[in-house]
Amino acid sequence: MDARLPVFPLGTVLFPGLVLPLHIFEARYLELMRHLRALPDGTPRQFGVVAIRSGGSASVSAGPGPESRAESVSPPELTDRRPDGSPVTLHEVGCTAELRQVTELPDGRLDVVTVGRRRFRIARVEEGPTPYLTAEVEWLPEPAGQEQLADLLAPRVLAVFRRYLTLVRDDQEEISEQLPDDPTVLSHLVAATAALTLADRQRLLATPDTAGRLSAELRLLNREAALLRQVRAVPVPLTELAVPASPN
Repeated sequence: MDARLPVFPLGTVLFPGLVLPLHIFEARYLELMRHLRALPDGTPRQFGVVAIRSGGSASVSAGPGPESRAESVSPPELTDRRPDGSPVTLHEVGCTAELRQVTELPDGRLDVVTVGRRRFRIARVEEGPTPYLTAEVEWLPEPAGQEQLADLLAPRVLAVFRRYLTLVRDDQEEISEQLPDDPTVLSHLVAATAALTLADRQRLLATPDTAGRLSAELRLLNREAALLRQVRAVPVPLTELAVPASPN
């Protein structure tokens, strides 16, 4: 079943089950947070996080104009505008973020904590009465039929991921922490915490099933481990990659 969601473009990829803290200062997203907090108890306080693809030639205005009317644009030309008016192109597949915690700052800005929930594909971006984007989305459930393959791949990915962690973490006790056995949860954790490019993460988010995601992660982790063994250095601490704090 399709649904409508507020859309929050970010320079990161969110995965189901992962924590995403945000520092909110742009007016349209402050309004989005006010809207979510005003929803009746029991109503899901969620919005769609979509990673930003580099520039675009067309735009979908997030704010109503003098003769505002409901208009939409279909993929692949999913675009928005930055506060300075420059266009940015959005990826097609995103993940819902559930609002968990809000801290109001003296100057009106907000620090919020969200958790990823459901993957979706944008069907249409809508221009309406709100200053932030809204979109009609199609939910992307985990398809059945590949569970046996996922169960076989999960232990292999877990073993390679542990070896990878020995290369990027100094604290050996931290490496021995319990990692999830559930194949789907593991696939999302690896995708979010390994030092991958945004393009790699976006491809993993868009991969239809757990088995496909785990298979791709085996290749990516082996690639990253080989590079790390050569350079013996990590440019960004893993802790910063696990729960990236993204300003809007």
